[in-house]
Amino acid sequence: MTVTAASHPALHPYVASLLAGSSAVPKSPAAWLDARRVAALERANALSVPTTRDEEWRFTDLAPLTKLQFQPAADAAKLSLTDIAAWSLAEAAVQLVFVDGIYAPALSRRGDVPAGISVLPLAEALKTHNALVEPHLTKIASGENELFTALNTVFLQYGVFIHAAKNAVMKAPIHLLFVATRKGVAAYPRCLVVAETGSECCIIEDYVAQGEEAYLTDAVTEIAVAANAAVRHIKLQRENTKAFHIGTCAVTLDKDARYLSHAVSFGARLSRNNLAVTQRGEGAHAQIDGIALIGGRQLADTHTLMDHTKPNGTCEQSHKTIVGGAAHAVFNGKVFVREGAQLTDSSQQSRNLLLSDKAHVDTKPQLEIFADDVKCAHGATVGQLDADHLFYLKSRGIPEAQARNLLTYAFGAEIIDRIPVPSLVAQLEKAVMARTESEGGA
Repeated sequence: MTVTAASHPALHPYVASLLAGSSAVPKSPAAWLDARRVAALERANALSVPTTRDEEWRFTDLAPLTKLQFQPAADAAKLSLTDIAAWSLAEAAVQLVFVDGIYAPALSRRGDVPAGISVLPLAEALKTHNALVEPHLTKIASGENELFTALNTVFLQYGVFIHAAKNAVMKAPIHLLFVATRKGVAAYPRCLVVAETGSECCIIEDYVAQGEEAYLTDAVTEIAVAANAAVRHIKLQRENTKAFHIGTCAVTLDKDARYLSHAVSFGARLSRNNLAVTQRGEGAHAQIDGIALIGGRQLADTHTLMDHTKPNGTCEQSHKTIVGGAAHAVFNGKVFVREGAQLTDSSQQSRNLLLSDKAHVDTKPQLEIFADDVKCAHGATVGQLDADHLFYLKSRGIPEAQARNLLTYAFGAEIIDRIPVPSLVAQLEKAVMARTESEGGA
């Protein structure tokens, strides 16, 4: 890179500490990417760490993060296939593995993919698919006003490029596994998915940890779905309870495109999941499912934006949280219907289950409508287990503790069971049951 953090001091001291290693990022094979990194560095230097005084962060205090120092790993820890076997998925045709943010070819399985499908490490794609990457990378998620997106671009080196050519279909999922192993490491993975007209693919973006050390994951995913194309995107955040995870996903939908999202958050001391979907063409459809299952002193924050800019768009969103111990869940969902986006049909539901007296949920579904011929609805509930359901199970001879576990499990399984990957559903259901049986239900 041609500009260093030292030559342009950051406005915020913690941002300066995160940027300290940016000069070590090697030059890209593409000059245009280096220019975008420089612009992102300038932007990051001008931004501050969000605080609870910022409306978009008012329920999430990043102070625990700013007390710790994180830098990218110089090399990846040595893991074996046995070390990652527990997270493997039988249905996945391709599995790309990253350890401490660095691509690990020895652990990856490129597999056979249908004609027209490309799944490549980003560094390789910049050499072989530069013309396909350049129009989209850093353009869908720009980071103009988002510090963590800008930081990701500054350190943009390792990631994945997935391309589905016109009418290409890949039914088997593509598994992207990100494994954290070391204390104090900051990882900045970038995923770019470009689905051309009429194509279909399924991506599983999976964040896990080996060990219980504190680290930072700052992940950005960009997805462009062309006309009549379909992308199913499953994001799993099941890191350790000392981790910090800031994830951003930005999606564009062209005419009659479909985007199906499943977000599952079980881990991290503090996690933030940002999803912004922009409907750029008529008749596009989005289904957005999410669940957060947390306990102890975890904080899980989910922010979504569904931006309807064209007519006849549809969206169905359902987000659930199961909160035990002294944990804190946040959900902020915006549905924005712009002028001219007539015949939009968009719904949003936030359902939250508290398992203890100290558990806390802040939920804020929002509608902003500037068109007059639309059908939009939203709703939010926060409560404990239904007393009538609990009484019914107890009257059938089921002990109270087991009855509570069953009801909690059923609440979460409703979202998880919609994921069309049986081995993954089995892993997640096992995790939900283990959490519901633990102290405080999480």
